[in-house]
Amino acid sequence: MGRIKAFFQRKNVVISARRYGVDALGAMAQGLFCSLLIGTIINTVGSQFHIDFLTRVVATLGSGEHSINYTVGGLASAMSGPAMAIAIGYALQAPPLVLFSLATVGFASNTLGGAGGPLAVLFIAILSAELGKLVSKETKVDILVTPLVTILSGVVLSALIAPPIGRAASAVGGLIMWATELQPFLMGVLVSVLVGVALTLPISSAAICAALGLTGLAGGAAVAGCCAQMVGFAVMSFRENRWGGLVSQGIGTSMLQMGNIVKNPRIWIPPTLASAITGPLATCLFHLEMNGAPVSSGMGTCGLVGQIGVYTGWVSDVAAGTKAAITAMDWIGLVLICFVLPGVLSWLFGLLLRRIGWIREGDLKLN
Repeated sequence: MGRIKAFFQRKNVVISARRYGVDALGAMAQGLFCSLLIGTIINTVGSQFHIDFLTRVVATLGSGEHSINYTVGGLASAMSGPAMAIAIGYALQAPPLVLFSLATVGFASNTLGGAGGPLAVLFIAILSAELGKLVSKETKVDILVTPLVTILSGVVLSALIAPPIGRAASAVGGLIMWATELQPFLMGVLVSVLVGVALTLPISSAAICAALGLTGLAGGAAVAGCCAQMVGFAVMSFRENRWGGLVSQGIGTSMLQMGNIVKNPRIWIPPTLASAITGPLATCLFHLEMNGAPVSSGMGTCGLVGQIGVYTGWVSDVAAGTKAAITAMDWIGLVLICFVLPGVLSWLFGLLLRRIGWIREGDLKLN
């Protein structure tokens, strides 16, 4: 056992919840952002502003009736599997031959995983990367052995377990969305609070939403919860952090407050209460739906990705004929749920907690 542990240590194979559940998951979300999400944004910008280069077909795969046309954004979106797998390998500190080989693994696992592809990529890319690391530089023909082990293990695992993982993830996401449609108030609270908390924790709410394919009303509740955390912390900590803190948390990440939350968990109460209010308002009053890319559901106001995702969903629904038009009520609901209410509610709750001494001066100060 000691020799195996020493070998794993030498190969930098660290089996831990942080390495896989925080580092790898967070990197996967970044890979997804740099492919599927940015591709969706490019397509939306191109179509809405009639930019010819962004809407023109730049590549065609296949021929005849089976051909697939790609725009610039389409090419970016098509690379989501490889992008996620390579990002995961980077987080696991995989050597170059393993890292480059993960492109094939990501494509296979994402394709065979179907709607739950991102979750399949997470599991399979981790396993293939670690197997590749174990054999890396152990033979004189490393340039053959390492890619072979990484790619073959990834493709075999994709064939065996990607479909059931994908179906399971899709089923869970479908259950959450079904339950939200059935009980919009209760599920609005639960989804908003849980996804919002995940956004502030050092895990990836975006990756979770992507893995579960969280869209529709549930996606809207997730957006509400994420915005409540980001805008809430930004506004309630303005007296300590001023404009720099407002921007870094409001369109960056509320994860910056994790160090302060560990010191005084009570500072987490105001934005969490705000999310418990804005979530059901999003589902019951404004019927806010995320019908864009599922990863957008877990992004909140980070780069305004959550709002862009909602807007792209509106555009797609109008184009498909399932939505008549984008109304003033749609915009009012989006602005209130994502910006106004999170700021006002978190500030009021924060003011109350400051008055009773649960939050002290400096508790929200960012280093």
